[in-house]
Amino acid sequence: MHTETERCVRAVQSKDARFDGVFFTAVRTTRIYCRPSCPAVPPKPENMEFHPSAAACQRAGFRACKRCRPDTSPGSPEWNVRADAVARAVRLIQDGVVDREGVPGLARRLGWSTRQIERQLLAELGAGPLALARAQRAQTARVLVETTGLPFGEIAFAAGFSSIRSFNDTVREVFALTPGELRARAARPAAPHTPGVISLRLPFRAPLEPSNLFGHLAATAVPGVEEWRDGAYRRTLALPYGHGIVALAPRPDHIACRLSLTDLRDLTQAISRCRRLLDLDADPVAVDDRLREDPLLAPLVDEAPGRRVPGTVDPAEFAVRAVLGQQVSTAAARTHAARLVTAHGVPVDDPEGGLTHLFPTPEALSGIDPETLALPRSRRTTLLTLVRALADGELALGPDTDRAETRARLLALPGFGPWTTEVIAMRALGDPDAFLPGDLGVRRAAEGLGLPGTPAALTARSGHWAPWRAYAVQYLWATDSHPINHLPA
Repeated sequence: MHTETERCVRAVQSKDARFDGVFFTAVRTTRIYCRPSCPAVPPKPENMEFHPSAAACQRAGFRACKRCRPDTSPGSPEWNVRADAVARAVRLIQDGVVDREGVPGLARRLGWSTRQIERQLLAELGAGPLALARAQRAQTARVLVETTGLPFGEIAFAAGFSSIRSFNDTVREVFALTPGELRARAARPAAPHTPGVISLRLPFRAPLEPSNLFGHLAATAVPGVEEWRDGAYRRTLALPYGHGIVALAPRPDHIACRLSLTDLRDLTQAISRCRRLLDLDADPVAVDDRLREDPLLAPLVDEAPGRRVPGTVDPAEFAVRAVLGQQVSTAAARTHAARLVTAHGVPVDDPEGGLTHLFPTPEALSGIDPETLALPRSRRTTLLTLVRALADGELALGPDTDRAETRARLLALPGFGPWTTEVIAMRALGDPDAFLPGDLGVRRAAEGLGLPGTPAALTARSGHWAPWRAYAVQYLWATDSHPINHLPA
């Protein structure tokens, strides 16, 4: 969109928050860049230029606006919709792959050369992988500076910088403030109550309907790994450098996030995974506008606009849970998962006492005795085949996987049909167009609305909802009184 000058100018002049994160406005006279909804008086159109990313603005020599803080805007929804290699590269960079493995590691995961990655990202985002990772490190550093009392030396390495000097130089260049000035300007108290605990706000594009989002996570929570407590969804996180516990609570204009990490180098990855879990980079206006075009769906959208698709913090974990949930109730699926957690999960300490384990990895599950599983024989075979494929690397699930290829690999596994494959595509792969025409809840809702009742006919009708059919599923599910559609008391 950043190439459509007239459209961008109109968005800036109307302070349209829907475009925050979609493009950035750089002002030539002041050398600052802003989000489209910046509350300052809009600059003259001839003084504006538009960039597709914060990293591109920084690369062009602009610094972040101190008023609208464009570096903290929601991510572009484009990277959730698209399934090409550039989108996969962006999702991997958001997950910290460049910081951990460098650009060669990113290239290996995508099957590209480093030169191809640089060229493609420069063409679409105005910045290469190193610049994109640097912009992300700068934002992580800002969070740590403003929300903790850590020494700046510790913050530098926790944010992924290779030296204190590069940390200081980047902060001054991006924010036009020293780390000390950033901390002094912070409105919130700097010192955390507990070492390793960070409280921050996760932004999103309004509207956001929290009922089905948090209701689904709470109703399907695996004891020991997840819980709903004091108005927040809490769960354990397995992260690259250690583990953590996160508490997420809906607020009118943000998601309150409280992270407890054993290694602060995991902060960027933890935030990225929480955003995917809650689908916070979605564009609800674009989604709802498309679904409203169907007169049978329009009343559902108007009643509770802004529904999100619940995701996951661990695609492999969700795939295992999807198999455990085949043809059983939500309560039974939780029971099966809890047994695996107790027997094979890694214990963790939770100061609040409700969480006890990390969900077991595919490697931990691949060698279990099938006779110890309280499942039908066919489902034991399905589960063990899945975890062994994941442990051996024959099957990969994550932000970098090709969605079409992964669907084909899943369908080739014994016991995997369209329902299991599509629910994994929806929640583990983040495919916004995944669809479940054979799901009982979807079929009941469709028949109640006067939509076709058979899977084939419903699939044909759903073509008008693309590429947002996963969101249509959320609206259809919401017609039922099941606990997944309601915030817990």
